[in-house]
Amino acid sequence: MLRAEQRKVLQRSVDSRGLDGMTYCCGILVRDGLVMIADTRTNAGLDNISTFRKLHVFSNPGERIMAVASAGNLSLTQSVLSLLNEGLENPETGERETLMNAPTMFQAAQRIGRAIRSLAHTEGPALDAADVKFDLSFLFGGQIKGERLRLFMLYSAGNFIECTRDTPYLQIGEHKYGKPVLDRAVTHEIDLYDALKVGLISFDSTMRSNLSVGMPLDTLVVRRDACAAELAYRIEPEEPYFQDLRHRWSMALRAAHTNIPRPPYLPVG
Repeated sequence: MLRAEQRKVLQRSVDSRGLDGMTYCCGILVRDGLVMIADTRTNAGLDNISTFRKLHVFSNPGERIMAVASAGNLSLTQSVLSLLNEGLENPETGERETLMNAPTMFQAAQRIGRAIRSLAHTEGPALDAADVKFDLSFLFGGQIKGERLRLFMLYSAGNFIECTRDTPYLQIGEHKYGKPVLDRAVTHEIDLYDALKVGLISFDSTMRSNLSVGMPLDTLVVRRDACAAELAYRIEPEEPYFQDLRHRWSMALRAAHTNIPRPPYLPVG
């Protein structure tokens, strides 16, 4: 049975005009490559929980690989992805600009921003009239042959920031519960599959505290300069490794709590 505070969290996340995009997505950019993870839960009420893919891969193996993870209103994020698939017309050249023909990762990120702004322009007035917030965000990562591996986070206005060595991860959606794990464990030098492991622990911490984030989880691992997916895997709820990871992490936290001395402070009086 849902606790009262959990029911309130889910109820606040409901958009009565369509599936809401409460979610958690994480991208980790380290020395050896890129890890991206996204949950699949959406809801339109406490009794209408659905599964939708939020991590989408665009790839020409050996030449380019790009991944887009989405959070926010599902109808809006799907519309942006459709615009990117169909292409945006360049007013100067007439060319249909897509992610697959972008010359650089930066220009590809600009095209996503342009798609967001285009959707806001066409759908914004109707959304405002219906009192629906234009709420979405994206993680965009990958590599084009001859370029470096990059990771961006895009906002509802179409503007974006880029991941750096100093902070080698970006998050969108319900990120606050998983952030402390990443802050303590992720560095630019961490092994690529250790980054995946820490990312999964971050998701476990989030799902423990927020029922609007849920399995299955979609994962992607891209090794630097490969321009192809080394791992593209969906973790189902009963997947043995993830269940073992959850158990071991819980046990490790309990052991750490037990081994830390009690506060030495004396009672008042």
